[in-house]
Amino acid sequence: MAKQIAAIRGMNDIYGESVDAFNHIVSSAESVMTQYGYRSIRLPIVEKTELFSRSIGEVTDIVEKEMYTFEDRSGGSLTLRPEGTAGCVRAVVQNGLTHNQVQKLFYTGPMFRYERPQKGRYRQFHQFGVEVFGLATPDIDAELIILTARLWEKLGLENLELQINSLGSQAARADYRKKLVSYLTEYKDQLDEDSLRRLETNPLRILDTKNPELKAIVEGAPKLIDHLDEASAAHFEMLKAHLDDVGVEYVINPSLVRGLDYYNRSVFEWVTTELGAQGTVCAGGRYDGLVEQIGGKPTSAVGFAMGIERLAALLIDNNKVPEISKPDLYVVLVGENVERPGLVISEMLRDALPGINVQMNCGGGSFKSQFKKADKSGASYAIVLGEQEVADKVAAIKPLREKSEQQTVSWDALAATLKDLLSV
Repeated sequence: MAKQIAAIRGMNDIYGESVDAFNHIVSSAESVMTQYGYRSIRLPIVEKTELFSRSIGEVTDIVEKEMYTFEDRSGGSLTLRPEGTAGCVRAVVQNGLTHNQVQKLFYTGPMFRYERPQKGRYRQFHQFGVEVFGLATPDIDAELIILTARLWEKLGLENLELQINSLGSQAARADYRKKLVSYLTEYKDQLDEDSLRRLETNPLRILDTKNPELKAIVEGAPKLIDHLDEASAAHFEMLKAHLDDVGVEYVINPSLVRGLDYYNRSVFEWVTTELGAQGTVCAGGRYDGLVEQIGGKPTSAVGFAMGIERLAALLIDNNKVPEISKPDLYVVLVGENVERPGLVISEMLRDALPGINVQMNCGGGSFKSQFKKADKSGASYAIVLGEQEVADKVAAIKPLREKSEQQTVSWDALAATLKDLLSV
């Protein structure tokens, strides 16, 4: 026997209840996005490496440590996308989608980062992302947050906390960075290895450190929200007012800075305590400078991404995964020369009764074994075709979930009879 080939570590097969949860999340999210007037966009999985180094930032952990980068046959450097925003920005710039128009887009698919696999953090993971281009006002920031709240309600998820903050303008953040570095330098001998590295490259990331030994130092640091420029402060106040108006509760988290360089002004995260260390299930914010940074004209932009695996884990842990659709009818075929008319009858029923699920027995089997399958399927009725039924052009309708009499009807009357029985 040949040796089995295993999947790559951190790149998992999704099946069973997990794929049911996965599909439910995606279909629910697409439904909500359509309700709000957003349109789908499909993006490549592989992009030029320069796209991510330019947008995410050369000194971020993603670019320095986590990207799957390789050289193609023509000598170009390509990368499996580690996140979706940069590719979406590249797409709207390249295709001229922001010329004097607003774009409200959503996408879903796999992302790739070389990280230590653990629950909720994988090397291939899936995101549902949303990006809006061409709107600078806080009402759209609020809409993105509000529609995520609507999605949690649709999925039946509770116990999710919304955290918000503002990063201000690039200029205001540059001034704040100097104050923060000055403060942290006083505690340089107490900083861990990651924080010492970030002190030189990305000091704001120290504020969201998970090291409990640095908690007191971080809490004593100057707060970015206290050093906002006037326009950003007004933007943030209006965002809060919009959320208050519709009753979306939030917590202001001054340490919420996001891990990517391109964010400015509003940032937000939906977090849970039910997934251990990987508690963020949705995160986003405004990134008004990124379109220009990637070669487009200055364009306001805001968006978010949801981790589908993390949301699926929440659904499973809270028993919120809907049952997969059961068949309404199970077609039992017994005897020789029954399969072909059985297939015709099954297709006829699917045509005549749209929305009714019809499962036909395949692979043969005895009358008894087929009825066991019919009962196990959860179907309401078994449609029985034997050699005599085929000869007489009739079918038997046997109830599987209630105590009522079996009846035999002609093929011509079969659909109408079932329509009455199923109340469709």
